Amino acid sequence: MSAEIILTEVNFEEEVLASSLPVLVDFWAEWCGPCRMLSPVIDELAAEFAGRVKVGKLNVDQNSSIAERYGIRGIPTLIIFKNGVVVEQIVGVQSKEALKALLVKSL
Repeated sequence: MSAEIILTEVNFEEEVLASSLPVLVDFWAEWCGPCRMLSPVIDELAAEFAGRVKVGKLNVDQNSSIAERYGIRGIPTLIIFKNGVVVEQIVGVQSKEALKALLVKSL
């Protein structure tokens, strides 16, 4: 079972902006090949950082107002939020090690 939270316009405020833990948000879409390539890495990070970092996936096609709010122009885009504030933003496929380093830095 996946440890990620499916984010929507309904739960984004509560799950991300009001979270006491840092939150990694994966902005993705079904049709995005690189997003599908990154998905197993996101799954692994969600399991590895469970209890220390929340990991959520937000489908940009279904939740366009949030994607617009954060200026998402290309996907996959990964944003790390801490105390409701953007602390890191990465566009494109990244290695697990690079993402892990950013998450550790956000703790």
